[in-house]
Amino acid sequence: MNQTQFSAVIDVLASTLGFTSPADGVISRHFRDNRKLGSHDRHIVAETVFGILRHLPQIEWLVGEMPSPRQILLAWYIGIERKNLRELPPIFTDDDRKYASGLKAKSLKDAPLAVRAALPQWVADSLLASGNSEEDLLALGRALLEPAPLDLRVNTLKVRDREEIIDRLSAAGVDAEPTPLSPWGLRVVGKPPINKTKVFEEGLIEVQDEGSQLLGLLAGPKRGQMVTDFCAGAGGKTLLLGAMMQSSGRLYAFDVSEKRLANLKPRLARSGLSNVQPQLIASEHDQKIKRLAGKMDVVLVDAPCSGLGTLRRNPDLKYRQTAAGVAELNAKQASILASAARLAKPGGRLIYATCSLLREENEAIVEAFLAEHPEFSLVDAREQMPESIASLLEGPYLKLLPHKHGTDGFFAALLTRK
Repeated sequence: MNQTQFSAVIDVLASTLGFTSPADGVISRHFRDNRKLGSHDRHIVAETVFGILRHLPQIEWLVGEMPSPRQILLAWYIGIERKNLRELPPIFTDDDRKYASGLKAKSLKDAPLAVRAALPQWVADSLLASGNSEEDLLALGRALLEPAPLDLRVNTLKVRDREEIIDRLSAAGVDAEPTPLSPWGLRVVGKPPINKTKVFEEGLIEVQDEGSQLLGLLAGPKRGQMVTDFCAGAGGKTLLLGAMMQSSGRLYAFDVSEKRLANLKPRLARSGLSNVQPQLIASEHDQKIKRLAGKMDVVLVDAPCSGLGTLRRNPDLKYRQTAAGVAELNAKQASILASAARLAKPGGRLIYATCSLLREENEAIVEAFLAEHPEFSLVDAREQMPESIASLLEGPYLKLLPHKHGTDGFFAALLTRK
């Protein structure tokens, strides 16, 4: 690490550690404001900062409370990267090296369980209370420390064979292979600029985690049906549902954010879909929803959640989420699910999904909903999935975990209106 990279890392850490906004946005803003940083410098800075954020519970335990960015960087090298004093970059002073030698006296083997799993204590407590063993917690924590792979979904409206895309990506210098679970997925080697490839520009692929793609199998929309993506966001799952419907029927994409729906428009144009109707709503109780009550074959509720299943991609969520914040989300999740349920027609499917690891946001929401809505029943997800996936599930829910399935953490429940 040279002086330029060191200064950038210290500046970004100083801006990031307040956790007032997403880390990737802080890093992007720093790069925009410092255009003299070369691509190699940016890579070093981003990888170092994200590595530190992933391991921050361990670093804070090694260093103590309120460490400076400089101390955090030293602890990263000594305690996490396991470098000896001679291997420290020459930018560190003799005083830095003296401080670092003190860090070598502490071992993470002696740290509390939550620290060894690199998770906040409240998250560890929640996971243990919901039946996870200490070994489960450590395995999950280790998996969440690894950077997530880059997964793509082939647009089946335009492409029938994944091999065609693999060959075209290979010709563009990008190595990819089929994902093990999703029938539409590709896993890319490294992090190449996919958005600059022809296959992306032509709408033949979308970036989407394999776990997210499997929600399409659970929803199972068919040609000509009426389908709603209730919390569409930027539309990744909307595009998947539309492709499964072969652009027939009607697909509503609801969201309360005009900005997120605006981000859907260019993706929709690339996809070739003509059956999607983006709809801005004021809340889950909007009149637009009431008018469609009882008409939908499929309703997907990808609810707003803590996002803790995406810590491989967004490690700063460990510090931007709190137990109190999750409790507030629970009330919103219950309200959204109850409102969305009105859209499902008799025999229709209702899917509740999150990218959370916590029972409070997952099973507890579904169980409370079913207790209050006897007109709905739970369908075993294993009955709806291919055997290759069903055999990996341990219960009636679609629960995906990075250390078991190689995906982000996802939860989904399939309900049907009697």
